[in-house]
Amino acid sequence: MEAITKTAEETADNELAITRILNAPIELVWEVWTDPKHIAQWWGPIGFFTTIQHMEIKEGGEWDLVMHGPDGVEYKNKNIFSKVIKPELIVFKHVTPPIFTATITFKKQDAKTELTMKMVFESATDYSLAINKHGAKEGQKQTIARLKDYVENI
Repeated sequence: MEAITKTAEETADNELAITRILNAPIELVWEVWTDPKHIAQWWGPIGFFTTIQHMEIKEGGEWDLVMHGPDGVEYKNKNIFSKVIKPELIVFKHVTPPIFTATITFKKQDAKTELTMKMVFESATDYSLAINKHGAKEGQKQTIARLKDYVENI
């Protein structure tokens, strides 16, 4: 059965959300989201690679990473986790502009996992910066597609 997909789309004036069904158990999907050695293999749009500098998955924990673009530009990112419920929920605030809060939910569906990622931007300016300058709509789709490919093939 083909995965049910909602494309990255605004759910409000400042939100971007995507849902995918992954052909992998929830425990494995959780692991590839929370283990730096795994997340570095799929995080970011096609053509990017990611260096995880620090990742502490707990409430108040920090996640520092650098996304390396195909054009050689480096994008430093800092996130702070505000809620972590294994294996159901991760919430973090992206504190490097553009500012947003990401909510990732994991729902068990037999041997598969329904994953939803929602990004809520703090302002219309941050939303516009993410969409227009950083290509967040397409970037979110590609990142989750890379996750799907990775988790279904490890």
